[in-house]
Amino acid sequence: MMQSNVHDSNSISKGMMFLLAAACGLIAANLYYSQTLVGPISSDLDLPSGIAGLIVTITQIGYVAGLLFIVPLSDMLENRRLIVSLLVFIVLALLIAAFSKGSLLFMTAALMIGLSSVVAQILVPFAAYLSTEEQRGSVVGNVMSGLLLGIMLARPIASLIAGVWGWQAIFAISAGIMVLLGLLLLRRLPERRPGKGLTYGQLVASLLRLFKQTPLLRRRAFYQASLFGAFSLFWTTVPLRLADEYGMSQQGIALFALVGVAGAIAAPIAGRLADKNWTRALTLSAITMAVLSFIMLALVHSKSNVSLILLALAAITLDMAVSGNLVVGQRAIYSLGNETRGRLNGLFMAIFFIGGAVGSFVGGLTYAHGGWVITAWIGALLPFLALLYFFTESKATA
Repeated sequence: MMQSNVHDSNSISKGMMFLLAAACGLIAANLYYSQTLVGPISSDLDLPSGIAGLIVTITQIGYVAGLLFIVPLSDMLENRRLIVSLLVFIVLALLIAAFSKGSLLFMTAALMIGLSSVVAQILVPFAAYLSTEEQRGSVVGNVMSGLLLGIMLARPIASLIAGVWGWQAIFAISAGIMVLLGLLLLRRLPERRPGKGLTYGQLVASLLRLFKQTPLLRRRAFYQASLFGAFSLFWTTVPLRLADEYGMSQQGIALFALVGVAGAIAAPIAGRLADKNWTRALTLSAITMAVLSFIMLALVHSKSNVSLILLALAAITLDMAVSGNLVVGQRAIYSLGNETRGRLNGLFMAIFFIGGAVGSFVGGLTYAHGGWVITAWIGALLPFLALLYFFTESKATA
């Protein structure tokens, strides 16, 4: 078995990279199945439209908690055993969601799904650990493209399955997939035992110190939180708009959501360009693209085919902005050190998922009480704040 302190730096195979990418995608998809199903789930569970966004927000809150309190364990415990244990927890959470009859039980399951799905953020640093410094951006980009493809495919797949068998079916199907994935990872993953170091309490307590002492982490996390907040706002409210203004069924919403999958191409491209020191230009491009996408939607908002085409275009550009900037940010974070990589990644992901939780909640609230135009302008404001912050960055800290 492979130990954490002895490995061939060139030993990561294409098969292992594909396995890690597929695993990350399948696991991360659990966070997003409910995003295009907000309407039918809230209707069945009698949730008011103003707080329907909580269905997504609660999952993201669970994810943030997992990033802060579970991911640090990857710097302490043997990684393969930790990964498989978390997959067992995901299966239980998904089954509870599938058979929930009330909003409280479903929200509890959603919290559990978010909490345990952080296993994907143990697998991504695992891939970085297996790669050399020269190939790290490319490897992380490829694995993240799998994760992001899972996120983007989760929306249309959930809508299609819900249209045929009801929204509960996707959670039951995913539970079965997680069982098979757990067995495969148990068989194929090498062992990785972190070096002896801090206790769990010290690891968690060290998060605040790492945050204070790592300006690059703070900056990259703020950029991504702003972009992911806008991304979550978009995908929480667009299915509602498509149903309300265009009368789309779940199948129609699924076809629309498929458009966003094209944005996944940005991840491996961004990884390769980041390896060539294009970090600053890629960051500026991603943030600007997100701002312009929402301004376009705020200005052209009539119930017309043109408006629908622009919505589809924004779905692609927003997904490209978020996925590309995420890979660039993670590559920068992973360059800061091996022993703290799990905690740094956990902090980075926690901060930007807080942005996502805020975006989902604010999007649902503003759409219910102010309509699409106000929602779109708020969507533009989030990355605009990141743009202002970007211009305070010196080239030396990029």
